[in-house]
Amino acid sequence: MRVDIVSLFPGISQSVLAESIIGRAQKRFIVNIRHINLREYAADTRLTVDDCPFGGGAGMLLKPDVIFKCLEDLKDTGSYAALMCPQGRPFNQEIAYKLSKTEHIILFCGHYEGIDERARQVLFDDELSLGDFVLTNGVIAAAVMADAVIRLLPGVLGKDESSVDESFGREPLLEYPHFTRPDSFSAMAVPDTLLSGDHGDVERWRKEQRLIRTAARRPDILRQYMETR
Repeated sequence: MRVDIVSLFPGISQSVLAESIIGRAQKRFIVNIRHINLREYAADTRLTVDDCPFGGGAGMLLKPDVIFKCLEDLKDTGSYAALMCPQGRPFNQEIAYKLSKTEHIILFCGHYEGIDERARQVLFDDELSLGDFVLTNGVIAAAVMADAVIRLLPGVLGKDESSVDESFGREPLLEYPHFTRPDSFSAMAVPDTLLSGDHGDVERWRKEQRLIRTAARRPDILRQYMETR
């Protein structure tokens, strides 16, 4: 897979995604992440990428000519281009799974007051948001989304099944509680079921705990889950 992250501050995503599991995935050539500075596509010597909005108002907008030049250069047949935008649809695990099947992803990071509407209407396959809040720039969101997608690629995690039973995995329920040694700590004991050696009981306990935790923390997810049963 190739992931292109286009921003004005490529150092942010580069530093975050160079570490840990995603960093190792790059060294093993499972994924090729390119951190592209939008200013490379500016036409003037000052590397201008933004200008004042027509009609007035606070802030600056990224210019359409620069964005068009950038996306037209990066796109290939089958490329998926998404705009990081607070107005976009909320990013979730289902979207991450779909994107993990895509060969080439372009994550374009908005800055300042956003981008010229003409570029928004023509160039992007999707608009994605981390949630109902505003960040200083889209590169932080892009790094998060890239991490969520790349960890689903075969061979990235130590065991591929690690991504199956976690929160929002194969079943849209929150993950069950985990325990490790010692089995008793500060008067708190590990549930007997997990120490029993009975794999059937363990699986039933875990399923029950997923339902209990989801009901307590995300009843909206539980309702959707029950409707599909």
